[in-house]
Amino acid sequence: MRKWFIRSAWLAGSFLAAVAALFVFAWFKAEADMARTYDVSDPPLVLRGDAAERERGEHLYTVTGCVECHGEAGRGKVFIDAGPVAYVVAPNLTPAVVAGRYDADRLAVAIRHGVGPDGRPLRVMPSADFMNLSDADTAALVAYLQSLPDSDNDPGTTEIRPLGRVLAMFGKFHLVPAADIDHGPRTRVAPPAGPTAEYGAYLAQVCTGCHGMGWTGQRVPGTPPELPPAPNLTAHATGLAGWTEADFVRVLREGKRPDGGEVHPFMPWRSYGRMSDDEMQALWRHLSALPPKAGLPRQAPG
Repeated sequence: MRKWFIRSAWLAGSFLAAVAALFVFAWFKAEADMARTYDVSDPPLVLRGDAAERERGEHLYTVTGCVECHGEAGRGKVFIDAGPVAYVVAPNLTPAVVAGRYDADRLAVAIRHGVGPDGRPLRVMPSADFMNLSDADTAALVAYLQSLPDSDNDPGTTEIRPLGRVLAMFGKFHLVPAADIDHGPRTRVAPPAGPTAEYGAYLAQVCTGCHGMGWTGQRVPGTPPELPPAPNLTAHATGLAGWTEADFVRVLREGKRPDGGEVHPFMPWRSYGRMSDDEMQALWRHLSALPPKAGLPRQAPG
């Protein structure tokens, strides 16, 4: 009995030491990842400075999901409170708060590269969704942000907690999206706007953060286990096979699946539902033309 007790105590101690070592290693790895600096030298933005540009920027702020994280009028808010994983705050983006740190070009770098004014990566900023946003659309989005009314709202500070650091180490939490982005300087041009699959592919980039780079669905990194995975959006049997364009539009306009069920509230359909008819049709034409690929079990987008 005594030998069994000693052996059990030794195994338990070894296990606890291994777990502690894992958390310590994950903590310092995350610190190193967040301390890394990136050099970004995209061509300077060219802003027209007219009302049409700001209106385009306001539209993009809504339909690309910026409002879901940063809130109405860019005042910032708590986006995720995932207990031991992370407490994620999307900061206030109004001019009075960002003045002196973010000019137009630095805002563009934050949006498309996930890099702050000090060259360090922004935590959990989904810049991979925006890395191909055209120069004109980026300028419009920046022009809108610079026109926002000032707000002194302070939503708090992002905290990456111990479990979040472990998940990041194993690729299950996208802590530093900047690490996976090409930071080489380049000019970005969007396809002509219209109800085409080509323009739909451009718009659908904002779907990749949840649905995966191939739109085949995934468990969204860092989300709690009770949240259903983002589904397959290809024409596979596990995805949109059998759907009509009207089914797809209804999901985004009304938050209703083809069977009449409610889309999960994590899906920001109210924002995406404000796309124009042409944008909605373009998105459908792109997704419905994707080669069928096996993904996660059939669900509605959301």
